[in-house]
Amino acid sequence: MKHATALALFLALATLLLFMSAPARAGNPPIPPDIQDGIQKMYSGDPDAAVASFRKFQVSDPQNPLGFLMEAEATYWKMYCNALSVRYEMPDVWSRSRQPADDQYLALADKSISLAISAYSKHDSADMHLYAGLGYAVKARYFSMSNEHKAIARTGVKAREEFLKAIHLDPEMSDAKTGLGLYNYYVDTLPDIVKLLRLIMGIPGGNKREGIEQLREGIDGKGITSEEARFYLAKNLRNYDHQYDLAAAIVSPLAKQFPQNPIFLLLLGNLNAEQGHKDEARNSYRAVQKLQIPDPDCAKNAQQIASLFLNTL
Repeated sequence: MKHATALALFLALATLLLFMSAPARAGNPPIPPDIQDGIQKMYSGDPDAAVASFRKFQVSDPQNPLGFLMEAEATYWKMYCNALSVRYEMPDVWSRSRQPADDQYLALADKSISLAISAYSKHDSADMHLYAGLGYAVKARYFSMSNEHKAIARTGVKAREEFLKAIHLDPEMSDAKTGLGLYNYYVDTLPDIVKLLRLIMGIPGGNKREGIEQLREGIDGKGITSEEARFYLAKNLRNYDHQYDLAAAIVSPLAKQFPQNPIFLLLLGNLNAEQGHKDEARNSYRAVQKLQIPDPDCAKNAQQIASLFLNTL
């Protein structure tokens, strides 16, 4: 009996030591099924259906900021498609005025930030710093559509701080590197006069080359920001660096994986047109014209732009 008790105690201690010495999970947070389902619908061109999946997750886990964060993300893509226009022969959101319904979007972002901060204040967590950073990034991206530069700077710096904390706790978290990559790229591409103002305001600088590498890590990491990292890297290389061939190679997998998304098809078509690949460009634009896009405003806007581009060819 004494030997059996001693053996049981030894096994219990060994199990406890093994558990205590096991390394913490490294990398991106796991993606719950409802969130994964919503992401698929969102990038397939149906953000309203995505919102239903994200709200389902909110009900099942109301203290998790991810559900509210992703609902804001889906709402953003809807706003983006509805505000898409052409300037300098490029499809993008160049200007968008504030609308009353935007308050709900900002409330979702604030709720995700509040929940994340509350969680990591009790127990420090790379995941929660990531979610707080993404919440601030969601707000910065919104302010960029309405050209609210002070608000962009304020929320962008806060997002950067949270991403740095997430990577400090977990250097393998590629989703946080996506956020840092976007910050580094955009800040390093600012005009010289704006860079001077940045120094006066004490806003941290960026490094475009480092930003590109971080965005590539975000793409390869297969986290919740993987598709977003791919889209924005391609768009930035197109808009700022005019590397049309490289940008086309980066966005092409998105258009192939999500052929119902007019945003991806319009960008790919534009990149092919810039390279003189007119047949490939026509294929993308005609595909947009044939899409059954659930949102009527997005459908009208995207198909008008596709027709415009076809006429220029």
